[in-house]
Amino acid sequence: MIRYVRADDVREHALDIIETLRDYLGHIRVEKLYFVRSYGAKTNAVARIHGLPRIWRVVLDLEPQYVIEVVSEKYDMLGFGEKTRVLIHELLHIPKRFTGGLRPHGKYVNNRLVEKLYRIYCRRKSKAIIPKTTSSL
Repeated sequence: MIRYVRADDVREHALDIIETLRDYLGHIRVEKLYFVRSYGAKTNAVARIHGLPRIWRVVLDLEPQYVIEVVSEKYDMLGFGEKTRVLIHELLHIPKRFTGGLRPHGKYVNNRLVEKLYRIYCRRKSKAIIPKTTSSL
């Protein structure tokens, strides 16, 4: 049986990605984004994104919401860079208008775009952690 637990570490990582890449992912409403870690899932996927179906949103009078699930057996063994790529990939599935639907693989969700955003993320993060030095000469 699959077991799900909240994944606060994944949430923090994703929020950092969204903030760092805000010019690409700024449409994502982080208050409507949730993260879980699954154990025992029978899937080849490392992570998956789930949108709350429209019928449930209408009946329960809810706004669009998304859940990103990371599959513990696969995701947890990855290094930081691969985890970052996986999260970027899943975040790209969220459409610009945050409608509750999901973008398919293709024009807006592909390895080339994931790599581009990953390189931008790394470049921006490395600039953020390089200490400013002042010369006393």
